[in-house]
Amino acid sequence: MTANNLHAIIRGYGSYLPEKIVTNVQLQQTVATSDEWIVERTGIRQRHIAGDAELTSDLGTKAAQKALENAGLSAKDIDMVIVATSTPDETMPATATKIQYNLGITHAAAFDLNAACAGFVYALTTADCFIRSGLAKRILVIGAETYSRILNWEDRSTCILFGDGAGAFILEASQANDNKGILFRKIYSDGQYHAILNTTGGVSSTKTAGFLTMNGKEVFRHAVAKMSDVVEDGLKTLGLTASDVDWVVPHQANIRILQAIAKKLGLEEEKFISTVSHHANTSAASIPLAFCEAMATQKLKSGNLLVMPALGAGLSWGACIVRI
Repeated sequence: MTANNLHAIIRGYGSYLPEKIVTNVQLQQTVATSDEWIVERTGIRQRHIAGDAELTSDLGTKAAQKALENAGLSAKDIDMVIVATSTPDETMPATATKIQYNLGITHAAAFDLNAACAGFVYALTTADCFIRSGLAKRILVIGAETYSRILNWEDRSTCILFGDGAGAFILEASQANDNKGILFRKIYSDGQYHAILNTTGGVSSTKTAGFLTMNGKEVFRHAVAKMSDVVEDGLKTLGLTASDVDWVVPHQANIRILQAIAKKLGLEEEKFISTVSHHANTSAASIPLAFCEAMATQKLKSGNLLVMPALGAGLSWGACIVRI
């Protein structure tokens, strides 16, 4: 297969959520908050939390196994493994190599990518570029996070917002002239906003992972503006309008952000796939988790045009536009 006209399609998908669920009512027993307060401001009602012995690689492996099964493929069919995560098992090696080993993939390159909550869009973009270049035929793209490990569970401004989980796509090279697959991808970063969403530590700075910290109002403002802008850019580039969009499968951070983006883009809120109420913010895992749930409930159909925007720490943001 030559590189001419190659593009990436979604061949398979899978997800995994830890068994443990923590509700808002349970949280209000340990922090100064309430179910009503959380739901009103975020739309979140519960989140899944990884067990003490459950690692990011474990979550990612289970999501990847389901993606392989969904695609009807085996380990030998995968050329590359890309894991989007900001909560790796270890500083090194890459969590991707652990997942690769767990799956029995012995011949593929494997690496991690950290763009925080924008990680899955960054990973899809990277994988699409490898496929278009002809350097890989099938790439396992995973978003996997255990944000419960970097939360200060006494800080109600952050601990209520996040959960753990993993989702995976298998991207496959195609030369079919059917207007399917990843049609547009664009990613951005602006480090001047580093301080509004980061952690209090790191290997080089404090020799610890630190806790997540966030200026919620500023993140909200940038998320709405930047995610909306990149979607508008993508639609314009493709010669499309908002009316051509069947579904938006966005990063799941806060229901108010999704509502504000819908208003800014002139889209019906009903077109937004939202899992934030029962998943909370699973960072790089949120888009594939939402996609998998929407596929399972048969909301998404072959031929649908999907928009997948995200913003995370960095600040980093971007969007993919995909026809399934």
